[in-house]
Amino acid sequence: MTQIEQAWGAGPSARYEDLAKRFRHIFAHIRETAVTRDIDRSLPHEEIGWLRAAKFTKLRVPTDEGGLGATLPELFNLLIELSAADPNVTNALRSHFGFTEDILVSPFPAYRQTWLKRIARGDTAGSGHSETGDAKVTAFSTRLIRQDDHWLLNGKKYYTTGSLFADWINLAAADEAGEVIGAQVPTQAPGVTILDDWNGFGQALTASGTVIFKDVVITEDLINPSRQRFRYSTAFFQLVHLATLAGIARAATDDVSRLVSERRRIYSHGNADSVAADPQILQVVGTVRSAAYSAGAIVLKAAESVQRAHEAYFLGDADGLDAAIAIADLEIDLTTVTDLVLDATTRLFDALGASAADRNNGLDRHWRNARTITSHNPRIYRSRIVGDFAVNGKWPPGAYRVGEPVSRLETASGEVA
Repeated sequence: MTQIEQAWGAGPSARYEDLAKRFRHIFAHIRETAVTRDIDRSLPHEEIGWLRAAKFTKLRVPTDEGGLGATLPELFNLLIELSAADPNVTNALRSHFGFTEDILVSPFPAYRQTWLKRIARGDTAGSGHSETGDAKVTAFSTRLIRQDDHWLLNGKKYYTTGSLFADWINLAAADEAGEVIGAQVPTQAPGVTILDDWNGFGQALTASGTVIFKDVVITEDLINPSRQRFRYSTAFFQLVHLATLAGIARAATDDVSRLVSERRRIYSHGNADSVAADPQILQVVGTVRSAAYSAGAIVLKAAESVQRAHEAYFLGDADGLDAAIAIADLEIDLTTVTDLVLDATTRLFDALGASAADRNNGLDRHWRNARTITSHNPRIYRSRIVGDFAVNGKWPPGAYRVGEPVSRLETASGEVA
């Protein structure tokens, strides 16, 4: 069935249904065992392999360079559909799609061409940016230091989402001067240890744990010649989370609708001879579905702003690029999607009896996954950012970082002023 026939609204382009057809049977196959994987804590290596084979990881690579040439709205709509099957898989690929964006807008032609070829042949990337411990919010503890004709990488990363499934880790570290430097690290390189130690109660199968680097040799060709990530990265990465939430809401809708239709027991104080005919129960299901529809519609509209930011890279208008990126950040900072999905994944239990708490139903995973996603880059700050723009015309702050606070007496280099 098309997205329109399922009453989720039209896709983002005339060709979207043709693009989505090649993946929907895979999404359905992934969903069949999503609950079992969640209960057994079975990582989706095979499922990600199916997507690789179908060229899902090449969606954003131009067609003349071996990819599918999807626009950002098309990508994000597909991520909603994938997330309805299993949001763990979406999150495991989040860093890969972000790395692809980095390459697409790289101002270094040779570097861009090399990595587009690798992505087009099926290579994928995981994340190596976040750290825990005592690293300052403005710095990295992981070090990448030049040694003659190569570099040596030492340190530890956490929240390395997707790295266990990937060929490369897209990494940020500090060089000899403490400045940010980026590199692509082979996951199979000597000295790289990837641990499956992420123990969150949600998104448990995303391989978001620790990676340790000990004297890892990095050749010059693996160093990113740019010191910055693509500038709409904040909007992009947050929109992946919102697309994932929209997909979770769709899955919650499908589950509660099916369980209500199958339910035979009624309450003595209910409103009908079957749960499926009880208007109060139907109202709950309708509320959950409305939340899922609204979340998806918001994601697709926001995806248009990220597409405009991407296109602004190639127009040669610096002010226009700044404005497009800031507007994309503002559109993504709206917290409506998180509110809708957290409410829907709680409310769905009102349509069912106590048996809905049976772990074999897997209904709790919807809330656990949604709550975990909404804890990233905390949403409490975002409404303030949007309000500051609305009242004072202040642009969003840009990229998020996390770490120990820098004293007001310290300079950026860490020295006492």
